[in-house]
Amino acid sequence: MILAESTIVWILLIFDAVIGVVLIIGSRSQPFPTPAKRFGTLMLIIAGLLFMGQSAENSTSLEAHLGILSVVGAFGLVTGIHHMLNTRREVLVAPMAGFMFCVGVAGLITQTWEDLTRFEHWAGFFALVVLAGGQTWLVFRGLLIGRLPLAWSQAGMVALHKGQLHGPHGAIECFEKAWDGDEEHLNPMAYSALYKITQFLGLDEQAAHWHSLFIESGGNNAVAVEWLDAVDECLSKMGHHTEQDSEE
Repeated sequence: MILAESTIVWILLIFDAVIGVVLIIGSRSQPFPTPAKRFGTLMLIIAGLLFMGQSAENSTSLEAHLGILSVVGAFGLVTGIHHMLNTRREVLVAPMAGFMFCVGVAGLITQTWEDLTRFEHWAGFFALVVLAGGQTWLVFRGLLIGRLPLAWSQAGMVALHKGQLHGPHGAIECFEKAWDGDEEHLNPMAYSALYKITQFLGLDEQAAHWHSLFIESGGNNAVAVEWLDAVDECLSKMGHHTEQDSEE
Protein backbone atom coordinates (compact mmCIF):
# COMPACT_ATOMS: atom_id res chain seq x y z
CA MET A 1 0.00 0.00 0.00
CA ILE A 2 1.44 3.37 -1.05
CA LEU A 3 -0.08 5.32 1.88
CA ALA A 4 -0.39 4.19 5.48
CA GLU A 5 -3.86 3.06 6.53
CA SER A 6 -4.18 5.85 9.10
CA THR A 7 -3.33 8.43 6.42
CA ILE A 8 -6.04 7.08 4.12
CA VAL A 9 -8.57 7.21 6.96
CA TRP A 10 -7.76 10.89 7.57
CA ILE A 11 -8.11 11.60 3.84
CA LEU A 12 -11.53 9.92 3.91
CA LEU A 13 -12.53 12.03 6.93
CA ILE A 14 -11.68 15.16 4.97
CA PHE A 15 -13.62 13.75 2.01
CA ASP A 16 -16.69 13.18 4.23
CA ALA A 17 -16.51 16.73 5.56
CA VAL A 18 -16.08 18.23 2.09
CA ILE A 19 -19.13 16.32 0.78
CA GLY A 20 -21.18 17.58 3.74
CA VAL A 21 -20.10 21.21 3.24
CA VAL A 22 -20.73 21.06 -0.53
CA LEU A 23 -24.23 19.69 0.05
CA ILE A 24 -25.14 22.33 2.62
CA ILE A 25 -23.75 25.23 0.56
CA GLY A 26 -25.12 23.83 -2.71
CA SER A 27 -28.59 23.34 -1.21
CA ARG A 28 -29.09 27.11 -1.47
CA SER A 29 -29.16 26.81 -5.27
CA GLN A 30 -31.88 24.13 -5.22
CA PRO A 31 -35.62 24.91 -5.41
CA PHE A 32 -36.18 22.79 -2.30
CA PRO A 33 -32.99 22.94 -0.21
CA THR A 34 -34.12 20.58 2.57
CA PRO A 35 -32.99 17.19 1.09
CA ALA A 36 -29.45 18.34 0.31
CA LYS A 37 -29.14 20.26 3.58
CA ARG A 38 -30.29 17.25 5.62
CA PHE A 39 -27.97 14.85 3.84
CA GLY A 40 -25.08 17.29 4.18
CA THR A 41 -25.77 17.65 7.90
CA LEU A 42 -25.85 13.85 8.22
CA MET A 43 -22.45 13.63 6.51
CA LEU A 44 -20.95 16.22 8.85
CA ILE A 45 -22.33 14.33 11.86
CA ILE A 46 -20.87 11.06 10.54
CA ALA A 47 -17.52 12.77 9.86
CA GLY A 48 -17.54 14.16 13.42
CA LEU A 49 -18.30 10.76 14.94
CA LEU A 50 -15.61 9.08 12.84
CA PHE A 51 -13.17 11.82 13.84
CA MET A 52 -13.88 11.11 17.51
CA GLY A 53 -13.56 7.38 16.80
CA GLN A 54 -10.20 7.97 15.16
CA SER A 55 -9.00 9.73 18.28
CA ALA A 56 -10.05 6.81 20.51
CA GLU A 57 -7.78 3.99 21.66
CA ASN A 58 -9.39 1.50 19.27
CA SER A 59 -9.77 3.69 16.18
CA THR A 60 -12.20 2.99 13.35
CA SER A 61 -10.64 0.68 10.78
CA LEU A 62 -10.30 1.60 7.12
CA GLU A 63 -12.66 -1.21 6.10
CA ALA A 64 -15.33 0.06 8.51
CA HIS A 65 -15.01 3.60 7.15
CA LEU A 66 -15.30 2.36 3.57
CA GLY A 67 -18.32 0.26 4.55
CA ILE A 68 -20.02 3.31 6.09
CA LEU A 69 -19.33 5.33 2.92
CA SER A 70 -20.84 2.55 0.79
CA VAL A 71 -24.00 2.16 2.90
CA VAL A 72 -24.65 5.90 3.37
CA GLY A 73 -23.80 6.53 -0.29
CA ALA A 74 -26.26 3.84 -1.40
CA PHE A 75 -28.99 5.39 0.77
CA GLY A 76 -28.22 8.83 -0.67
CA LEU A 77 -28.28 7.44 -4.22
CA VAL A 78 -31.76 5.97 -3.79
CA THR A 79 -33.09 9.20 -2.28
CA GLY A 80 -31.23 11.47 -4.72
CA ILE A 81 -32.24 9.61 -7.87
CA HIS A 82 -35.86 9.63 -6.67
CA HIS A 83 -35.75 13.42 -6.32
CA MET A 84 -33.80 13.90 -9.55
CA LEU A 85 -36.04 11.77 -11.79
CA ASN A 86 -39.42 11.51 -10.05
CA THR A 87 -40.16 14.53 -7.86
CA ARG A 88 -37.57 16.63 -9.78
CA ARG A 89 -37.14 18.82 -6.71
CA GLU A 90 -33.33 18.82 -6.54
CA VAL A 91 -30.34 17.37 -8.39
CA LEU A 92 -27.47 17.64 -5.91
CA VAL A 93 -27.84 14.67 -3.56
CA ALA A 94 -27.58 11.94 -6.22
CA PRO A 95 -24.16 12.87 -7.70
CA MET A 96 -22.66 13.66 -4.27
CA ALA A 97 -23.91 10.35 -2.86
CA GLY A 98 -22.59 8.67 -6.02
CA PHE A 99 -19.08 9.93 -5.26
CA MET A 100 -19.34 8.47 -1.76
CA PHE A 101 -20.64 5.12 -3.01
CA CYS A 102 -17.94 4.86 -5.68
CA VAL A 103 -15.16 5.66 -3.20
CA GLY A 104 -16.53 3.19 -0.67
CA VAL A 105 -17.03 0.28 -3.07
CA ALA A 106 -13.79 0.91 -4.97
CA GLY A 107 -11.91 1.05 -1.68
CA LEU A 108 -13.41 -2.23 -0.45
CA ILE A 109 -12.56 -3.97 -3.74
CA THR A 110 -9.00 -2.64 -3.57
CA GLN A 111 -8.61 -3.79 0.04
CA THR A 112 -9.47 -7.38 -0.86
CA TRP A 113 -7.83 -7.40 -4.33
CA GLU A 114 -4.94 -9.73 -3.39
CA ASP A 115 -7.32 -12.36 -2.00
CA LEU A 116 -9.54 -12.46 -5.08
CA THR A 117 -9.44 -15.07 -7.85
CA ARG A 118 -8.88 -14.18 -11.51
CA PHE A 119 -12.62 -14.33 -12.16
CA GLU A 120 -13.29 -12.05 -9.18
CA HIS A 121 -10.62 -9.67 -10.48
CA TRP A 122 -12.48 -9.35 -13.77
CA ALA A 123 -15.83 -9.03 -11.97
CA GLY A 124 -14.40 -6.30 -9.75
CA PHE A 125 -12.92 -4.52 -12.76
CA PHE A 126 -16.24 -4.52 -14.62
CA ALA A 127 -18.02 -3.39 -11.44
CA LEU A 128 -15.68 -0.40 -11.22
CA VAL A 129 -16.27 0.41 -14.90
CA VAL A 130 -20.04 0.32 -14.35
CA LEU A 131 -19.69 2.52 -11.27
CA ALA A 132 -17.58 5.04 -13.17
CA GLY A 133 -20.08 5.12 -16.03
CA GLY A 134 -23.02 5.53 -13.66
CA GLN A 135 -21.30 8.32 -11.77
CA THR A 136 -20.47 10.12 -15.02
CA TRP A 137 -24.16 9.96 -15.96
CA LEU A 138 -25.20 11.28 -12.52
CA VAL A 139 -22.82 14.23 -12.79
CA PHE A 140 -23.92 14.97 -16.36
CA ARG A 141 -27.65 14.55 -15.67
CA GLY A 142 -27.65 16.23 -12.29
CA LEU A 143 -24.97 18.89 -12.08
CA LEU A 144 -24.55 19.83 -15.75
CA ILE A 145 -28.06 19.65 -17.21
CA GLY A 146 -30.13 19.46 -14.04
CA ARG A 147 -33.61 20.54 -15.17
CA LEU A 148 -35.66 22.04 -12.36
CA PRO A 149 -38.23 24.41 -13.93
CA LEU A 150 -41.19 22.46 -12.52
CA ALA A 151 -39.62 22.46 -9.06
CA TRP A 152 -38.95 26.21 -9.25
CA SER A 153 -42.64 26.74 -10.11
CA GLN A 154 -43.66 24.61 -7.14
CA ALA A 155 -41.22 26.45 -4.87
CA GLY A 156 -42.55 29.78 -6.14
CA MET A 157 -46.11 28.79 -5.28
CA VAL A 158 -45.00 27.63 -1.82
CA ALA A 159 -43.27 30.98 -1.25
CA LEU A 160 -46.37 32.78 -2.51
CA HIS A 161 -48.56 30.92 0.01
CA LYS A 162 -46.12 31.98 2.74
CA GLY A 163 -46.28 35.59 1.59
CA GLN A 164 -42.57 35.61 0.79
CA LEU A 165 -42.14 37.60 -2.43
CA HIS A 166 -38.57 38.89 -2.20
CA GLY A 167 -35.18 37.51 -1.25
CA PRO A 168 -33.59 34.08 -1.71
CA HIS A 169 -36.24 31.48 -2.50
CA GLY A 170 -38.85 34.21 -2.62
CA ALA A 171 -41.68 33.87 -5.12
CA ILE A 172 -40.16 36.34 -7.59
CA GLU A 173 -36.75 34.64 -7.66
CA CYS A 174 -38.33 31.17 -7.98
CA PHE A 175 -40.68 32.11 -10.82
CA GLU A 176 -37.86 33.87 -12.67
CA LYS A 177 -36.05 30.51 -12.77
CA ALA A 178 -39.16 28.50 -13.65
CA TRP A 179 -38.80 28.46 -17.43
CA ASP A 180 -37.51 25.80 -19.80
CA GLY A 181 -37.00 25.67 -23.55
CA ASP A 182 -38.03 22.01 -23.68
CA GLU A 183 -41.08 22.33 -21.43
CA GLU A 184 -42.67 25.43 -22.86
CA HIS A 185 -45.97 24.84 -21.06
CA LEU A 186 -44.25 25.93 -17.84
CA ASN A 187 -43.22 29.32 -19.22
CA PRO A 188 -46.66 31.01 -19.31
CA MET A 189 -47.29 29.76 -15.76
CA ALA A 190 -44.19 31.59 -14.53
CA TYR A 191 -44.85 34.67 -16.65
CA SER A 192 -48.45 34.97 -15.43
CA ALA A 193 -47.36 34.69 -11.79
CA LEU A 194 -44.60 37.27 -12.24
CA TYR A 195 -47.00 39.62 -14.03
CA LYS A 196 -49.57 39.40 -11.23
CA ILE A 197 -46.95 39.77 -8.48
CA THR A 198 -45.25 42.81 -10.02
CA GLN A 199 -48.63 44.36 -10.72
CA PHE A 200 -49.59 43.73 -7.07
CA LEU A 201 -46.37 45.46 -5.96
CA GLY A 202 -47.03 48.43 -8.22
CA LEU A 203 -43.99 47.78 -10.44
CA ASP A 204 -45.64 48.89 -13.67
CA GLU A 205 -42.58 48.61 -15.91
CA GLN A 206 -41.76 45.08 -14.82
CA ALA A 207 -45.43 44.11 -14.92
CA ALA A 208 -45.65 45.27 -18.55
CA HIS A 209 -42.53 43.23 -19.41
CA TRP A 210 -43.89 40.01 -17.89
CA HIS A 211 -47.34 40.63 -19.34
CA SER A 212 -45.92 40.89 -22.87
CA LEU A 213 -44.02 37.63 -22.39
CA PHE A 214 -47.17 36.03 -21.00
CA ILE A 215 -49.21 37.10 -24.04
CA GLU A 216 -46.47 35.93 -26.43
CA SER A 217 -46.42 32.49 -24.81
CA GLY A 218 -50.17 31.94 -25.21
CA GLY A 219 -51.87 34.10 -22.61
CA ASN A 220 -54.77 32.80 -20.54
CA ASN A 221 -55.39 29.95 -22.98
CA ALA A 222 -51.97 28.46 -22.16
CA VAL A 223 -52.49 28.37 -18.39
CA ALA A 224 -54.98 26.44 -16.30
CA VAL A 225 -57.62 28.60 -14.65
CA GLU A 226 -56.83 26.94 -11.32
CA TRP A 227 -53.25 28.26 -11.47
CA LEU A 228 -54.35 31.84 -12.13
CA ASP A 229 -56.97 31.62 -9.38
CA ALA A 230 -54.39 30.25 -6.92
CA VAL A 231 -52.00 33.14 -7.61
CA ASP A 232 -54.84 35.68 -7.29
CA GLU A 233 -56.01 34.10 -4.04
CA CYS A 234 -52.54 34.27 -2.47
CA LEU A 235 -52.07 37.91 -3.50
CA SER A 236 -55.56 38.75 -2.29
CA LYS A 237 -54.78 37.31 1.16
CA MET A 238 -51.52 39.25 1.26
CA GLY A 239 -53.34 42.45 0.35
CA HIS A 240 -55.93 41.78 3.04
CA HIS A 241 -53.23 41.27 5.67
CA THR A 242 -51.45 44.43 4.51
CA GLU A 243 -54.65 46.45 4.91
CA GLN A 244 -55.20 45.06 8.41
CA ASP A 245 -51.62 45.92 9.42
CA SER A 246 -51.96 49.47 8.13
CA GLU A 247 -55.25 49.94 10.06
CA GLU A 248 -53.60 48.72 13.27
